[in-house]
Formats: sequence, C-alpha cells, structure tokens
Amino acid sequence: MKTLQKSGGLAALYMAVAYIVAIPYFLVVVNYPAVVDPTEKVILLRDNYTSMFAMHVIVYEFVALGLVVLGLALYHRLKVGAPMIAQVATAIALIWACLLLASSMVFNYGMEAVVGLYAIDPPQAVWAWQVLETVAQGLGGAGGELLGGLWLLLVSWAASRTNALPKPLNWLGFVIAFAGLISVVPSLADAGIVFGLLHIVWFVWLGIVLLRNQTVKTP
Repeated sequence: MKTLQKSGGLAALYMAVAYIVAIPYFLVVVNYPAVVDPTEKVILLRDNYTSMFAMHVIVYEFVALGLVVLGLALYHRLKVGAPMIAQVATAIALIWACLLLASSMVFNYGMEAVVGLYAIDPPQAVWAWQVLETVAQGLGGAGGELLGGLWLLLVSWAASRTNALPKPLNWLGFVIAFAGLISVVPSLADAGIVFGLLHIVWFVWLGIVLLRNQTVKTP
C-alpha cells in the first residue's frame, strides 16, 4: 500500500511537471494553438515534427499512464470510507487515460503520415490533417474537460467524506472540477484554462500528500 501511495505521488508530480513544460512549448516555442490556416498548420508540423512527437508522448501518453497509477492509488486511499464513489472515480480515470492515449497516438501517427504526404500532395495532406486533428482533439477533450472535471469532483467528494486528503485540497478540487465541467458549454470554454492551471497546483499538492502518506485524522 505504501509503495502504491508513493507511486501515485510520483505520478501526480510527473503530471504537474509535464503540463508545466508543455505550456511554454505549445504556446511560445511552437505556438500551435494560434495557427488557424490549415496549410500553415501542416507546415508547422513538418518543421517541428520531432519535438512535437516527443512532447505528445511526454504530455499525453506518459501522463495517461501516470493517471492510471494515480487513479489506483487514490482508489485504495478512498475505498474504505466511500467505496462506490471511489469505484466510479477510478473507472472514469481509466476511461480518461485511454482517451488521452488514443488522442496522442492519432495525433502522432497522423502527423507522421501527413508530413510525408505533404511532400507529394500538399492539398491532400492539408485535407487529411483537418480530419485527423479533429479526431485527436475530440479524444483529448478539446470539447471541454468533462471527464477530468467529473473525476476530480468524485475524488474530492470521496476524500471529504473520508478525511483521506486535507480539506483545503478537497475544496480546491471542487473549484477545479466546477471549472472543468462548465467548460463543456461553448460560451464558457475558457474555463478550461482555469481547470488546467489550477490542476497543476492540485497535482503538486496531492503528490506531496501521497509521498508523505499523509492522512487527516478526525478530531
């Protein structure tokens, strides 16, 4: 149990670091989200293929695996006092991890195929990337942080009932979960930014708690 808790703590810290590294890369170094023209997107992929491939492995695939470890660690921490909530939360974490893996695999494989195709038939490559990018982003939660918000809501709910995590961390979890859930509404999509930034803080805090195997004693 102690080993699993420490593994979960390391996974949480890794996820936080991965997101911290990803923010400047995707927004400053490559600035992929700012590119709107489909042709310019494919050219950007061609020029940054190696680094983008690596970043998607680090930020999506390894994070997805970390989410599996973290989800299991939290399940064992929460199952005694809130078994049903813990089970549902774990199931959602595993589904979320699978979709993150699928999203990255579609993106990376599609990017490789499109970059090769662009050298032969640029218009066809641009059209193909528009399709592949839509699939990858849909799998990755571009339509809103529904799974992440729901998972965090259930974890925070179970933890608040069992005193398995510090109360301030639980309240932070509720705030982040709310931001994630409302981000599925198109007009409130920017709430996903709040979800992502505060989630980094939550991961760091949670990682420290799990590494210390810290529990909250009921007075």
